[in-house]
Amino acid sequence: MRIGLISDTHGLLRPEALAALQGSQQIIHAGDIGKPAVLDGLRAIAPLQAIRGNIDSGDWALALPERLDLRIGGLTLHVLHDLKQLDIDPLAAGIDVVIAGHSHRPKVERRDGVLYVNPGSAGPRRFSLPIGLALLELEEGQAQVELVTLS
Repeated sequence: MRIGLISDTHGLLRPEALAALQGSQQIIHAGDIGKPAVLDGLRAIAPLQAIRGNIDSGDWALALPERLDLRIGGLTLHVLHDLKQLDIDPLAAGIDVVIAGHSHRPKVERRDGVLYVNPGSAGPRRFSLPIGLALLELEEGQAQVELVTLS
């Protein structure tokens, strides 16, 4: 199962991001959406799960949770916007994948058997950081991730 991971769009849904997410069976937005139209664009591709980031305000954003715990493909995913706000022990909680944005820095690492993914920012360029997203493949209880740089 392919899950598209996107974060920090800040109101900009790039055509390159939409193209990269094609074929996803599900999309997860890790916050700082910016505008509700971004969610509509993503929902046109695949079922969407989204959380509220620190810039998301207004009535449309209040309906979004600040965190999500999802069970997909036999794995447990924990989604929050800022990894610095992680206040649980993922390993002890039985979480297989932690997904967070906020820093605009794409990163993938495994710690104590838990996969941590920051898809980076798919929105407006910030400083010299890359623009991108991630594709999470879940197969037979295993998770692999590919960072995708958008031009």
